[in-house]
Amino acid sequence: MLKRLVRGLLTLMGVGMGVGIAFAINFILDEFNLYIFPQYQKLLLTIICGLLMGIVFFISSYRIMKGTYAFLKWAEGKLSEVPMHDIFFGSIGLIVGLVIAFLISDPFRNIGLTWVSITLTIGIYLLFGYLGINIAVKRREELASLLLFRRQPKEKAGKRDARIPKVLDTSVIIDGRIFDICKTGFIEGPIIIPSFVLEELRHIADSSDSLKRNRGRRGLDVLNRIQKELDIEVEIYDDNMDEVNEVDSKLLKLGQMLNGKVVTNDFNLNKVAELQGVPVLNINDLANAVKPIVLPGEEMEVQVIKDGKETGQGVAYLDDGTMIVVDGGKKHVGETIEVLVTSVLQTSAGRMIFAKPKELDKIVS
Repeated sequence: MLKRLVRGLLTLMGVGMGVGIAFAINFILDEFNLYIFPQYQKLLLTIICGLLMGIVFFISSYRIMKGTYAFLKWAEGKLSEVPMHDIFFGSIGLIVGLVIAFLISDPFRNIGLTWVSITLTIGIYLLFGYLGINIAVKRREELASLLLFRRQPKEKAGKRDARIPKVLDTSVIIDGRIFDICKTGFIEGPIIIPSFVLEELRHIADSSDSLKRNRGRRGLDVLNRIQKELDIEVEIYDDNMDEVNEVDSKLLKLGQMLNGKVVTNDFNLNKVAELQGVPVLNINDLANAVKPIVLPGEEMEVQVIKDGKETGQGVAYLDDGTMIVVDGGKKHVGETIEVLVTSVLQTSAGRMIFAKPKELDKIVS
């Protein structure tokens, strides 16, 4: 029953289209004073075109219904892949483009040649509709930040610094110390977790390498604990920012767009952010700032683990992972010895301590 009803509607649509075609043909013939039928030309052309198009649509109705259904399924699949904010901003851009096209096309409606006027008007509407959608989708980040800025109440302008978003890097999530820092209250929300960071964590967690797989799962566990155990605002940023290739570049662009700070312990990302003027909170800087200060001249007991890069050097580590380069410690590899601190090098990549065996210092003195 439904198919018959649709088939009937398509046939009526064909008849209506035929009448429209007949109207256009009659208009052209009148312009050039041509006559196909000596009498009742308009009526006969209307009947013939209407019947022909009606028959064509009636015969092709099943194919039209099948093609329309396939097109709708395809369009539904494509639209389901488009993020909701792209559809939202694209709709706004389309409306603005059509309004501009309406204002611009008004003078063209007064042109004497009707077909020229119609062609130009259709072209202007198509052009500005396309430009409105394309520009609004490509500049959605700027439009979103503009809308968010206008929504901020004036009385809260002075409190903006207290609500600076903190964008988490993959490395700092895997590191795990971000949970303890947030727990102490040293970092306030909102905490922004980009979807492309989650995707990277998922790939790491699915890696065939057991070490990478454990690191990825640790990162996902840390995020889960932050969301469930901490009283802090956590937001998932859904935009994958496909126009940018590298994850680090996406992080920096997102930090700029949200006027936020990127939280990381990646030394290279820290340096690139400084060049681009993006504020960064480096977990290693914080860890170095709260570590007990080791001064030159202090003594400590360490176990030399391996050879150093330079001749005669040995390498030891503190419990927190700080590297100690022992000058002349190569012969003590595998031994626990007392060393004397000679200098301390502290950078954003971590802290390095240089020392020499205490017994060597006694020999020299």
